[in-house]
Amino acid sequence: MIFDKKGNTTIVYQENISLRKFIENLNRSYKNIKNDHLIINLFSFSEITSNDILEFLQLSNTHRADNKSFVLVTNKVEYDQVPDEICLVPTIQEANDIIEMEEIERDLDL
Repeated sequence: MIFDKKGNTTIVYQENISLRKFIENLNRSYKNIKNDHLIINLFSFSEITSNDILEFLQLSNTHRADNKSFVLVTNKVEYDQVPDEICLVPTIQEANDIIEMEEIERDLDL
């Protein structure tokens, strides 16, 4: 698992591992990154489905409940195929844009 921290945002990458193992590792490492906004880069997975994305729902809800952004990045699943509770975008730039917008909303108490 690779962590790329920039300011208060951490991008999480993974290479050559199953999605299940990736999620296990992410949950195990969560205590080290829980205070950052998280971008989970899923581009290393050649196949990923909307059901796979649902595996992140609990962690996403936990993280967002602490007023931190949690964004999944993949272009293999359409955002309208997952529940609204999960933030899914096709590019890292869009993930950064989402985090910026959510920070503004939190600052304005929206």
